[in-house]
Amino acid sequence: MSTEYAVEVRDLSRVFGDFVAVDRISLTVEKGQVFGFLGPNGAGKSTTIRMLCGLLLPSSGAGRVAGFDVMTESETIKRHIGYMSQKFSLYDDLSVEENIDFYAGIYSVPKDKRKARKEWVLEMAGLTNKRKSLTGSLAGGWKQRLALGCAVLHEPPIVFLDEPTSGVDPLSRRRFWDLIAQMSHSGTTVFVTTHYMEEAEYCDELALIYRGKMIAHGKPTELKTLIPEDILEIRVERPFEALERLEASKLAQEVALFGDALHAVVGNAALATAALSDFLAQQGFAVQSIKQVTPSMEDVFVSLIELDDCQRAQGEKA
Repeated sequence: MSTEYAVEVRDLSRVFGDFVAVDRISLTVEKGQVFGFLGPNGAGKSTTIRMLCGLLLPSSGAGRVAGFDVMTESETIKRHIGYMSQKFSLYDDLSVEENIDFYAGIYSVPKDKRKARKEWVLEMAGLTNKRKSLTGSLAGGWKQRLALGCAVLHEPPIVFLDEPTSGVDPLSRRRFWDLIAQMSHSGTTVFVTTHYMEEAEYCDELALIYRGKMIAHGKPTELKTLIPEDILEIRVERPFEALERLEASKLAQEVALFGDALHAVVGNAALATAALSDFLAQQGFAVQSIKQVTPSMEDVFVSLIELDDCQRAQGEKA
């Protein structure tokens, strides 16, 4: 395996009894890249990230993280990465400053650097004026940024973030991703798992994982070209009721609510626009607009999941 990549794995698998949690995943992550691992809950994202962080031994396959072997050098890997787990990992009964001091010791930050690194974390997290506050008293967004700061205290070349924005408000999520972008621009490789489709747009590259398998891989713009069908955005009165009628009509392959509009997957946008407009009018719905749009990451992911489910079902019948 090459050392030019921050992360490189080949046919990585993890089995628990008869359950295959991660099924022969292969991927590479370039240094300084924001790499997104996208998938629904239970898809295998956290299991994969725990293997890459040296917290869980793979059942089979090969991989290197920061140049070290995931099978034989897990303890060395831990010293060369930052890891922010899905569960909030700081101590609520310690102050902000005490948590930073604790993790500086855990990560063996040189004593002559600790003061400067602490001030950096406090400034990055926006907590300079809250250094004496109990961590448990902080709002979710502040805790999240503090946890990120503690994970990168020792200036690791790679940081793994497992569902880092789960459970926080949209504004805090946006600010957190601004911090991720800043780290990437400074040369840190960021490997992040998420099930928020809009967050995928912030990544340089993505892997889509479903039922333990990687079903697609590429840049967000590339993945949007994988849907062979057209996507129509339909703005109509009473959208939820219109959704039910359209689903029953079979005029579209799939219809879903998307904000205050509907997204319909169709074979031919030009032909379907007229048919859908006529149908909705006949059903008594006032159509405001129907137009073809670029697929969102949610459209892409749902389409690829349905294709995978269909292929699995066909394989089981064969």
